[in-house]
Amino acid sequence: MRPIWKGAITFGLVNIPVQLHSAVQSSERVSFRMLHKDDLSPIRYERVCQKEGEAVPWSEIVKGYEYEKGKYVVLTDEDFKAAAIESSKAIEILDFVSSDEIDPRFFETPYYLVPTKGGERAYALLREAIRQSNTVGIGKITMRSNSHHLVGIRVVGDALVLEIMRFADELVPVETLSFPEANQVRPQELQMAEQLVANLTDAFDPAKYTDDYRENLMRIIRAKMKGKKIAVIEPEEPTSTPVVDLMTRLQESLAQGTKARRSSSGDGTATRSTRRRGSRRKTA
Repeated sequence: MRPIWKGAITFGLVNIPVQLHSAVQSSERVSFRMLHKDDLSPIRYERVCQKEGEAVPWSEIVKGYEYEKGKYVVLTDEDFKAAAIESSKAIEILDFVSSDEIDPRFFETPYYLVPTKGGERAYALLREAIRQSNTVGIGKITMRSNSHHLVGIRVVGDALVLEIMRFADELVPVETLSFPEANQVRPQELQMAEQLVANLTDAFDPAKYTDDYRENLMRIIRAKMKGKKIAVIEPEEPTSTPVVDLMTRLQESLAQGTKARRSSSGDGTATRSTRRRGSRRKTA
């Protein structure tokens, strides 16, 4: 795998040469072309001037910032060059912050930081220091002149993972929306809800969660390729559980879980994780 960036991590006077590799891979996407319904010919899009109604070549297109409705400031290539931040080959860690203090909404895209020759010992040292202190290193990286990012560096197994972070003004404040208060929850309901959560608790296994929509879509595509007709089943509209039925629904959910655990335990030797999985299958 080719690195997408080469440089170094710096903290204090310590310099660690590293390479940046993507930590995620895109699953095979189902792509579509826009076609003319009559003859299935692909549709071509053109850049059309709203005022003249004519197609405009790239050579006559400029970039503009709309500062007021219908009023623009045109920016040239020189303007973008003037605003660009010089590309740096260093990720300077500015602060170490407790991982518990960072809102997960800040994190966006993960990358592996891999040490290059000569940086292995310092890399391991930084990794273990971050692990033992349960912190995240906060810094900035410029991968291209117009690609300046806030980043967090954390430990995942034996790797240091750099995560592109959002800046504070990119988050929507919670206060802009309305949420129910905790005093609406009755203690007995909360106790039963916590018990239900405990019954459904299991170790995280990401492999068992699949993209059902993509699988369904590919099944339909393969069927249509064979000339089969597809039957559409309209889903039922979801409804909120009435407040008066909330306790009843919790009791029924717990009862289903208990019944599932008894049937899955057999002679009583089933493990706790097996009982949980049995409960989940029954309540699904």
